Amino acid sequence: MIEVQGLVKRYGRVTALDEMSFTAADGEITGLLGMNGAGKSTALRILSTVLKADTGLARVGGIDVVRKPLQVRGRIGALPHNAGLYANLSARENIAYHAALQGLRGAQAKKRVDAIIERLGLGEIETRRAKGFSQGQRIRVALARALVHDPPTLLLDEPTNGLDVLATRALRDVIRDRRNAGCCVLFSSHIMQEVAALCDRIVIVADGKVSVSGTAAEVRSATGCEDLEDAFVAAVGGDGALR
Repeated sequence: MIEVQGLVKRYGRVTALDEMSFTAADGEITGLLGMNGAGKSTALRILSTVLKADTGLARVGGIDVVRKPLQVRGRIGALPHNAGLYANLSARENIAYHAALQGLRGAQAKKRVDAIIERLGLGEIETRRAKGFSQGQRIRVALARALVHDPPTLLLDEPTNGLDVLATRALRDVIRDRRNAGCCVLFSSHIMQEVAALCDRIVIVADGKVSVSGTAAEVRSATGCEDLEDAFVAAVGGDGALR
């Protein structure tokens, strides 16, 4: 489970998070939605222990992300917006290196790396250096790296960005599999079709704070909109509502 309580993060005069609070449950897919600059990536980076909030509390699996960051890192699989691969390492080397960072060794590590390469269809590029990858290939390798240690929590920042239709469908299947295995999945997206297809719950963010949250039906009801995209526009203040 992910718990976020009153997070505040400022960059100089810019307030990225303004007492943001929400939860994401185990065995559910939670979508984090908002306009560019709303604070989604900042929240995910704090949960990933890459950033520290100025004030507030964040826990992953009951573990405080500030007090015990190493324990949190062992529980999460994170896919950052820029993928963050090592350009001079091959796909397999990138995945194996992350497996080693998570404490996997020897036959166990090889078994996990082999399995995730097969699961995500990376066999054709596993020996190629990452610096020559397309955007879609980078995302798939980064996802493999995030999944190789079988984490109970996934943090995905726009995971289908740059993927073609078949790769997107395969990724959605992986995300559903993780949810069905009891994993807590939190991901950001701008694609309403994707959110409607995947999410058990939705958290819509505007100006660094949660505007509305709940199931898709609850979000539509709260905004008075029949369509989820219209509900999103209303929640972020596109028509002056819930601002």
